[in-house]
Amino acid sequence: MDHLTREQVATLTADLDRELRKLERSMRTTEEALRPVKLDQTAVGRLSRIDSLQNQGLTRNLQEREQAKLGQIVAAVQRVEAGTYGTCVECGGAIRFERLEVFPETPTCAACSP
Repeated sequence: MDHLTREQVATLTADLDRELRKLERSMRTTEEALRPVKLDQTAVGRLSRIDSLQNQGLTRNLQEREQAKLGQIVAAVQRVEAGTYGTCVECGGAIRFERLEVFPETPTCAACSP
């Protein structure tokens, strides 16, 4: 973290915290949407049931992405605490502040990014 100032780290840590809180709210909403589908028997037939099941499938995909993002944010917070935040986990080089501003959870520099 030698290439980042204290102010930059504080800004990025606040960004991570804000992202974490936003993600936690989203995850609660997603969890509610994943409750078992109660099929409305008064709705118009098969298409309504298929639509309900399809929406639940999309919600499961969203949940998987949210879980992945949560893991990335938690890992970034751990790197902050360990003093390695801003250092690429692949090459050991510095991750530019501008990249961290856009993706505060990123573990890699632009060159090592998939």
